Amino acid sequence: MDTDALDPVIHAPARLRIVVTLAALADGDSLSFTRLGDMLELTPGNLITHLRRLEDVGYLTSETTGNGRASLTSITLTRKGRVALDTYTNALRDILGGLQATNAPHSPGHT
Repeated sequence: MDTDALDPVIHAPARLRIVVTLAALADGDSLSFTRLGDMLELTPGNLITHLRRLEDVGYLTSETTGNGRASLTSITLTRKGRVALDTYTNALRDILGGLQATNAPHSPGHT
């Protein structure tokens, strides 16, 4: 089992939920900051902290339009973010596959 392949940026539960939610959208589509926070039941402060971390490594982009109360921030998963999620998912499958092989029941007559 190679747990080193698990990206620590994505591995945090809230960030994993953010990336998976954005990955469910068509490539290039976005969600508003408010809608994403509502869907994931994250406070604005908590959400922005995780979004900044994901944006710092290039996994998502954000764009704000308008001013003040009329502003809208849109969040989009980047190609790099999609690749990182695919890599992370494959690493998890490898780990889980290794666990299943280790815990597989022995057939009768074999030890």
